[in-house]
Amino acid sequence: MPNSKRPIERVFIALSDPTRRAVVQKLSERSATVSQLAQPFDMALPSFTQHLGVLEDAGLIVSQRQGRSRVCTLNPMALKAAEDWMASHRKQWESRLDRFESHLEKMKEEKSDD
Repeated sequence: MPNSKRPIERVFIALSDPTRRAVVQKLSERSATVSQLAQPFDMALPSFTQHLGVLEDAGLIVSQRQGRSRVCTLNPMALKAAEDWMASHRKQWESRLDRFESHLEKMKEEKSDD
């Protein structure tokens, strides 16, 4: 039930798979049809389109019908949301590690005073 997850969770779930990350990488260069995207992968088209569905559900890509083809385009704003989430957590961890380092230095100084 992927739609019950928060949007950021769906983005990270989608990006957890190497096939889907490769699709995102390809679409970062330019839009492509489903068949163009599927070509490098050794899997049946229905299996591949499931990957596209996960990416679309996460908001990472949008697709639209153009004639007989379906064209996929990257939605960079979904990646921006993930980047912002990671940046905020990186700041938290850097702060925690700085405090831990200070604590270790203090312990080292106290030990050398003994």
